[in-house]
Amino acid sequence: MWLCNSETQKMLKQFLNLKLSQKLSPQQIQLMKLIQLPTQAFEQRLKEELVENPALESGKEEEELYEKDEFDNNDDYDDYDGGESIDADEINIDEYLSNDETPDYKLQANNYSDEEERETPFAAAVSFHQDLINQLNTFLLTEQEREIAEFLIGSIDDDGYLRRDVQDIVDDMAFTQAIYTDEKTVERMLHIIHDLEPAGVGARNLHECLLLQLRHKTPTESVELAINIIENEFDAFTKKHYEKLMTAFEVSKEQLKKAIEEIEKLNPKPGGAFDSSTRVVEQIVPDFAIRIVDGELELSLNGRNAPTLHVSKDYQEMLQTYKESKDKSNAQKDAVQFIKQKLDSAKWFIDAIRQRQETLYVTMNAIMHFQREYFLDGDETKLKPMILKDVADMVGLDISTVSRVANSKYVETPYGTKLIKEFFSEAMKNDQGEDVSTLEIKKILKTIIEEEDKSKPLPDDQLADILKEKGYPIARRTIAKYRDLLDIPVARMRKKI
Repeated sequence: MWLCNSETQKMLKQFLNLKLSQKLSPQQIQLMKLIQLPTQAFEQRLKEELVENPALESGKEEEELYEKDEFDNNDDYDDYDGGESIDADEINIDEYLSNDETPDYKLQANNYSDEEERETPFAAAVSFHQDLINQLNTFLLTEQEREIAEFLIGSIDDDGYLRRDVQDIVDDMAFTQAIYTDEKTVERMLHIIHDLEPAGVGARNLHECLLLQLRHKTPTESVELAINIIENEFDAFTKKHYEKLMTAFEVSKEQLKKAIEEIEKLNPKPGGAFDSSTRVVEQIVPDFAIRIVDGELELSLNGRNAPTLHVSKDYQEMLQTYKESKDKSNAQKDAVQFIKQKLDSAKWFIDAIRQRQETLYVTMNAIMHFQREYFLDGDETKLKPMILKDVADMVGLDISTVSRVANSKYVETPYGTKLIKEFFSEAMKNDQGEDVSTLEIKKILKTIIEEEDKSKPLPDDQLADILKEKGYPIARRTIAKYRDLLDIPVARMRKKI
């Protein structure tokens, strides 16, 4: 079907709309990423930049041939994306050779903590499954038996459980490994694995795991009673029906208590215990340090966040050589363009680090003053309700920027190393209409539960009544929510004999 001219003109009609929108430059995006990095990740990013950009160097230099003020003159480079071709004759080489004054960052007061870079030695740990395979060397096994045992070990999860049916394992070995066996042989190999360390490994469920660990213990009256409880009255034990257990086994309260103590010493995740003892523990490096000096708070930024960087002197000398050269070849012009790009990138990175330092410091300084009462005496009940917007309004930054500063960063205080985002909390009204932090309420709730009679633990409705008496009118469902956040079980599971 053909359209008439009027319809065609309507379809081809163009409109001109004026729209105002914000778009972050690549440099701003990279700066936001730098701000978000904690100290250790920032150090790694710094090393990568030093490798990628030969015009950027670390360490102090007696004489630097660039000035800091050039960082603030970004008119020529804001839209530079690294792929633009620039005529070498248009480059103002003097911008890169100025040595009139000392860079501003060298004149700033030192508000960084004295942190000597320490290298932590790491142990070459043997994996959980490899350790189990190594233990098989103490048993006399045929080649096929060892293959079956190793296959079983490979099927054990990180918690130490074998969560697969024996028949499925037999079929799997036949199809994938060409190992033909039967359930009886697999069960026999599984019993060997049950003798390995840690005790309880290779269990198919929690019931079997606890029994295996109890049978590894030296036989005593309490251990024998514990085995009988797990073997015959496991359901009653999990539900903490202690009266039923005393009647069933005709034992006293004291005897039952000792047997339960033996069970409580067991590890429900034997594989996790091995993993935690051999895993390389990550070292937490505080990004800030707060100290009390003469009754006043003093904040410092970790020295690792303030590296000494400068633009390569060799690269600047290359530009000087090009400037003094009378006959400029095409190869030299191409080299000048490359040098110019690397110098621009180095200068921007140095300036970005300075902006990162300033942003981190002013944001943490605002948090410190907002929570001044807490940092002076360490009483968590004195933490005020604080949200990201409160800090953003104080320092004049965007909420997302404050969030990046608080994310995954730690501060060293006189009361231990704390995660910064732990200082943020919502507000609730007490009975006097005052705003109190939810952190304060959680602290009081935790204290009440710790001091309760464990033979008659308090249910959530009673906890709500106690908090109401203390001036915190909170609903029962809110109590349950806070209890879950504190990883505290329900009253029935807190009961002790």
